Amino acid sequence: MSVKTFALFGSGEYGAGSPELPADAFVIAADGGLSFLAGHGLTPHLIVGDFDSYGGALPKGVEIVRHPVMKDQTDMELAVYEALRRGAGRLFLYGGLGGRLDHTYANIQLLIMLARRGVEGFLVGKNETVTALCRRAARFSPDFSGTVSVFACGSAVVTETGLLYKLHRASLTEERPLGVSNEFTGAEAEIIVHEGTAVLMWGAENRSLPRISEV
Repeated sequence: MSVKTFALFGSGEYGAGSPELPADAFVIAADGGLSFLAGHGLTPHLIVGDFDSYGGALPKGVEIVRHPVMKDQTDMELAVYEALRRGAGRLFLYGGLGGRLDHTYANIQLLIMLARRGVEGFLVGKNETVTALCRRAARFSPDFSGTVSVFACGSAVVTETGLLYKLHRASLTEERPLGVSNEFTGAEAEIIVHEGTAVLMWGAENRSLPRISEV
């Protein structure tokens, strides 16, 4: 069975040019993310938000889910839950890094939620890509370069192979950044989260993504 892929666009920072959208992705604009899509000649399948950060004309013929400004969820969170309701198995979040630090942190929390539900989620930013793993493994091909960091969410038991610094069932906690700035070596690398949940970050110069699998 094929995995349903969704691409969500927020109002954070973007790199130069248009994003490379996964084939057959269902595109959701989260409020101000519509400005970025419109600027690149892209039309979403769905628009979600309270429209406090987008004041332009809404495209015709596109489904809109409107929310009040006074609410308990961010526009990106609302978009993520719309994707989950529609059967998403993999989510790409664009425009969710940079900009306001509180929104960046909130979007990382969304990755943690997705990981604990067994759904793949990637925050794709101008300078880095972020994902979260919960009892999953991420396998990186030899063409990955630069650094990769692993941070525990609470606590996590992690193995790292094929990187400059090796870990074997190391206990990571949220109180110490032991997993920061490991390095790809040109070999196939693997990061396994045996227990708990961890957030992974690597440089945006790597255009491909790791392969995620169950432990």
